[in-house]
Amino acid sequence: MIDITLPDGSVRQFVDGTTGYDVAASISEGLARNALGVRVNGEVRDLHRPLDQSARLEILTWNDQDGKATFWHSSAHLLAEALEALYPGVKLGIGPSIENGFYYDIDLGEGRTISSEDFPEIEKKILELAKKKSPYERREVSKADAIAYFTEKADPYKLDLLERLDDGTITFYTQGDFTDLCRGPHIPDTSPIKAVKLLNVAGAYWRGDEKNKQLTRVYGITFPKAKELTEYLERLEEAKRRDHRKLGKELELFAFSDKVGAGLPLWLPKGTMLREKLEQFLRRAQIKAGYQPVVTPHIGAKELYVTSGHYEKYGADSFQPIKTPNPGEEFFLKPMNCPHHCEIYKTKPRSYRDLPVRFAEFGTVYRYEQSGELHGLTRVRGFTQDDAHIFCRPDQVKEEFVKVIDIVLYVLKALDFPDFTAQISLRDPENKAKYIGSDENWEKAERAIIEAASEKGLTTVTELGEAAFYGPKLDFMVRDALGRKWQLGTIQVDYNLPERFDLEYVASDNSRQRPVMIHRAPFGSLERFVAVLIEHCGGNFPLWLSPEQFAVLPISEKYQDYAQQVYDRLIQADLRGNLDSRDEKIGRKIRDAEISKVPYMLIVGEKEQENGIISVRKHGEGDLGSMPIDAFIKSFQAQIAEMMDGKA
Repeated sequence: MIDITLPDGSVRQFVDGTTGYDVAASISEGLARNALGVRVNGEVRDLHRPLDQSARLEILTWNDQDGKATFWHSSAHLLAEALEALYPGVKLGIGPSIENGFYYDIDLGEGRTISSEDFPEIEKKILELAKKKSPYERREVSKADAIAYFTEKADPYKLDLLERLDDGTITFYTQGDFTDLCRGPHIPDTSPIKAVKLLNVAGAYWRGDEKNKQLTRVYGITFPKAKELTEYLERLEEAKRRDHRKLGKELELFAFSDKVGAGLPLWLPKGTMLREKLEQFLRRAQIKAGYQPVVTPHIGAKELYVTSGHYEKYGADSFQPIKTPNPGEEFFLKPMNCPHHCEIYKTKPRSYRDLPVRFAEFGTVYRYEQSGELHGLTRVRGFTQDDAHIFCRPDQVKEEFVKVIDIVLYVLKALDFPDFTAQISLRDPENKAKYIGSDENWEKAERAIIEAASEKGLTTVTELGEAAFYGPKLDFMVRDALGRKWQLGTIQVDYNLPERFDLEYVASDNSRQRPVMIHRAPFGSLERFVAVLIEHCGGNFPLWLSPEQFAVLPISEKYQDYAQQVYDRLIQADLRGNLDSRDEKIGRKIRDAEISKVPYMLIVGEKEQENGIISVRKHGEGDLGSMPIDAFIKSFQAQIAEMMDGKA
């Protein structure tokens, strides 16, 4: 008999060889019917794979992310089977699940292509195969047999994959007439796949190496119900409407220029105002939290980044060193701000009484992203990090972590990101050799992060082996209004740079000790954060942040002087906006202000001029009636104070 521990802590006994399906069936018939896989001691497995020892077990359904991933990975195999049927001789690469759906990389051979026009036929074939209820059957194979199988099939990409696999670790999965090299897991059979949509086709180099052949990557998504596919496609259409590249152009926030260079955004006046308000917002919070502002150059001597290790990481595939007229002198575009802050720390001796020292900078850094990876503001070659580095004693790490979490939570609340998870990334306890620093320091840092997250009541997930080589970290994974997940804020502990830069402080016993370094960036980068924010709010920014909070709209030229008086009064009250003095009809002015997502439209004509009032329209809501200018200002300021809890 084996003991199976369920998520609620209860323990049930089963005979050796019991499957996850058997466990699900013992709980309820409905759970067994909806089960897609199981998690055994943290490892996701096939539902019908026998259990040969006591274990912790969770039943995975469509409501679990790992359940969805298993469903979509199985769908990728079904896509491959359909492609083999429709395109004889197609060569297959890899077909993993992704956050939403799956893809398969394929080589169609010379002269053949796939476009969106072919999608309906492929989708029809996938559903036809799904209805056969073919089981996904797992079997272990020797490396020799696997090589023989794919040699006979003439599948070079599978043979390439096999070269890097050890004998005794290789498994095949078969459904219907299709067999693939795969470690799994998969859903029990094809029948749960009821709705499918192929989304896109793109080029992808084999193994991500541009020296290799470019394959065709087909993206798709599947669902157990047609209704869920419909809802997903509606969200996709909404995502297109919210695309930050589209809205950035329409709202005149940012632009790109081929002459300036790919991946180097130009911030237009409205976008610059938005960006500056974000900076001011965080600067105020940082000053209150004891941070000292610093400014560092956009370049540094190459030796600086050799010392930090960034040249080794970014040098070969990044912007090349800048040579000067002085032979042998080289500079490097700054890839990170941390090395500069280490040098600032070293400008004078530090005592244990001086710590923690907190340096903050909105520092622009540069990394050479491949042109195919550039995407609006989310992937650029020059971006500004809301960077800060805290130098503290080991006994201060937890306290500093709590304070940084407070700042991140403040940012997320002010910008209306209520749905987030904090990922605690720890080192792999089975492979400590790939990390630097003593076990004692790692244990202190990891414990500090875990306790700090617990004290703040964060919803957390823990990932072993996801720590940086220099220390554990905490990443904030935010879901936007469309349910998409983004990594924004991050907090990292670092023992590496203090060692590389020989940083010290004098301890209470007069010994020289290394400080611990904490990296933190609540926004991550201003470019990426603004992109996410645009799509999250659809360009309807919080009132306190909106680049233009109002537009004064005179009905005709006769009321231009009064409109100017209204505008000047609002500007004096520290509101931001514009005066639309164009020779256009008022309907056109209102429509343009609505398209520009200006929060308030203030209309002035004969009645307003005679009575010293304004007629107020709110974006998306319509007419709010007339009121004195000072009453509007008072109401406006009260709204912002409420949004920011009086801290704006």
